[in-house]
Amino acid sequence: MQQTFDLLTAALLPGVGPRRVADLATRGPLGEVLSRPGQHADLLSEDAQQALRTGAARRAAEEELSRARQKQVRIVGWDEPDYPALLRQIYDPPPVLYTRGSLVGDDGARSVAVVGSRAASPRGTIFTRRIARDLAGWGATVVSGLARGIDSAAHRGALESAGRTVAVLGSGVDCVYPSENTSLAESILVRGAVVSECPLGTGPARENFPRRNRIIAGWGVAVVVVEAPERSGALITARVALDEGRDVLAVPGHPDSALAAGTNALIRDGAGLVRHAEDVATAIGLPVSPRAGGPHPEPDADGIPVLRVLAGGSPASAEEIQQRCRRPMADVLSELAALEVMAKILRLPGGLFVRG
Repeated sequence: MQQTFDLLTAALLPGVGPRRVADLATRGPLGEVLSRPGQHADLLSEDAQQALRTGAARRAAEEELSRARQKQVRIVGWDEPDYPALLRQIYDPPPVLYTRGSLVGDDGARSVAVVGSRAASPRGTIFTRRIARDLAGWGATVVSGLARGIDSAAHRGALESAGRTVAVLGSGVDCVYPSENTSLAESILVRGAVVSECPLGTGPARENFPRRNRIIAGWGVAVVVVEAPERSGALITARVALDEGRDVLAVPGHPDSALAAGTNALIRDGAGLVRHAEDVATAIGLPVSPRAGGPHPEPDADGIPVLRVLAGGSPASAEEIQQRCRRPMADVLSELAALEVMAKILRLPGGLFVRG
């Protein structure tokens, strides 16, 4: 589409950010505006004007489109119907999104960002996977940043319910960061998308991540912060969400925990408190389906399997599991050991076990 090409041309101009592109677009058809750079010197740097006059800007956009086709990356402009509708409404929307996977323009009303610390605790990771799994299973799109810790857990939780999740990168979509999440990114493409506003080949520079966070905040109707210290990128995402009129929710933690300092402060300042996925669903108006099974399943002739006892997601000791399984302790310990080897359960500090 010509408009998308013009948006890409503008997005690649030196010294011209998303807000200036939006301002240029108010002055008439963007292609015509870019053809008269001298008339818009208040918004275009000298280098940008020179690139437009010489045709270098157009050639750069054509070369970027060619690279995108070679890498099977789609460049989606804000004029296209599958560009996220709520993202288009923020103060400085990305003129284009580099996209792998599929976009759904109108899924913002059922999209929720789940973010938090890269150095997440085991309990925080497990909680995140559980709420993301539930929310995606109820039809929400889970948005996060593919970082280590809470972000990765949010994506994995959504995938566990065969739900939709979107990863927003602070690098080019051809430069997945961290590299250890490359396989996770590929899994996301099956039902979701990996996106970025960064040109192809862009590495994970520090200055890219605050810009990435505004996309995460603006994609949907709410942001959930699970764990965050006082100085955290997740808190930047929360502040942007508040500025854009989106709901902010947070998971409380122990007052002595550094990972809870940011989330507890958000709750003190008015953020919604999250105890479980139902709290998030209520905040965004998402219909909730009844959970399969229950916390105390009935035993069969051989007792209750350990995984059924741990299905609710709450940590339990071996003694608690044995009481609920109604099986000999030797059998329970043997099954716990086998499940731990298969990574179906996790052993937590204090002798607790939880479903992986």
